[in-house]
Amino acid sequence: MNIIIVGAGKVGYSIAERLTFEEHNVTLIDTDTEVLAEAQENLDVLTVEGNGVAIDTLRRADAGRGDVLIAMMNADESNLLCCLSAKKLGCRHTMARVRDPEYSKHISFLRNDLGLSMSVNPEHAAAMEIYRIIQFPSFLKRDSFDKGRVELVEIKLSEDSPLVGKKLYEASSILGLRVLICAVERDGVVSIPNGGFTLMAGDRITVTAARVDLAVLIKSLGLVRQKIRDVMLVGCGRIAEYLTDELLRSGINVKVIEKDERRAEEFSLRFPKALVINGNASQRGFLESEGVDSFDAVITLTGVDEENLIISLYCNRIGVKKTVTKIDRVEYARLFSDRELGSVVCPKELTANEIIRYIRAIVTSSESSVRTLHRIVEGKAEALEFAVTAQTPNIGIPLSQLKLKSNVLVACITRANQIIIPNGSDVLTPGDTVIIVTTADRTVYDLKDIFGTK
Repeated sequence: MNIIIVGAGKVGYSIAERLTFEEHNVTLIDTDTEVLAEAQENLDVLTVEGNGVAIDTLRRADAGRGDVLIAMMNADESNLLCCLSAKKLGCRHTMARVRDPEYSKHISFLRNDLGLSMSVNPEHAAAMEIYRIIQFPSFLKRDSFDKGRVELVEIKLSEDSPLVGKKLYEASSILGLRVLICAVERDGVVSIPNGGFTLMAGDRITVTAARVDLAVLIKSLGLVRQKIRDVMLVGCGRIAEYLTDELLRSGINVKVIEKDERRAEEFSLRFPKALVINGNASQRGFLESEGVDSFDAVITLTGVDEENLIISLYCNRIGVKKTVTKIDRVEYARLFSDRELGSVVCPKELTANEIIRYIRAIVTSSESSVRTLHRIVEGKAEALEFAVTAQTPNIGIPLSQLKLKSNVLVACITRANQIIIPNGSDVLTPGDTVIIVTTADRTVYDLKDIFGTK
């Protein structure tokens, strides 16, 4: 497909990287010549220097014959105008990053008039991801499928975990409920394991389970079932706004640390039920003076990755039960994967996932194209949701008899209101929803792509 990305910042660059890996023709538009030079050196993309809102720039990028235009400039207004112009020129699909909550409220109403196929809000997506994580703080990561009825959760196995030293096929009987361990990361290497795989302490496992079974899973693994009542946020940007709104509505006490006095005052006026403190959380002794060790969770949301990482590592060291770290550079999470960093949330990755899912869906334009896409295990694997149709190959054949491509696993089947954690005797039937897990180096557009040749 011919895809034009307007704005070569962190998110735009990340999307371009993913799309070129999937062998799309990508054109990158930006006003910064240095950024474009770097992209051209590292990625297989065409570049156009200029203002993405200008019709002449869009014409030079051949937007009129583009399949998709993705507007990722800093200003919402510029993104919306860019999409409107591209649509008028003839671009088939347009997507815009829209961050302002006021604009977000009206996007669905104006979508057709703006010629907009899709809008994404990285800050809102990150806030909702963090909120889901702290609902079950024993999990490092949570991803939802099938309208929230199925969950993929990431857990790090401790020395005393009942699963250590056990083979995967024993997991369900040990835990007392039907689960499937669909990915294991050990020493930086990700495996899509079979039933004979032996688990070890320190493994980071991704488990498929029905949402109603999460509490049982926590109890069976001997994890602390901790209820979050008091949360400290460090930094009060837009993610903090969305998140504070959710936390307060859930009855959770919120304390916010913000070094900018004016921003702290604005935040305090907007959220009078939150306690907002003007101060520098990275300053020696400040967090102790604010009683950080008494909080159930600390969430670092400043605009500086290094500051977020250092504060989270410090909070883990002094015994804060749950930390969530917002980062923009995924490589930092990998660099610190051997440390007790807690959960990590990356807004640009969440945005890229949504856009990649949409593009894969329009590539196939079939009923069984991808519905939901999550990158798991620090981006080294993907979990995808598909619908099973009458045209899906191998209907009614037991999974044990199917020839699947390497590193592909059927993680869950939903049939009507029944959640099926599959074994070899289960089959696919039309109307099912199925979740597939595979390594990130394998691109899956359609459900038929998972089957190999016998």
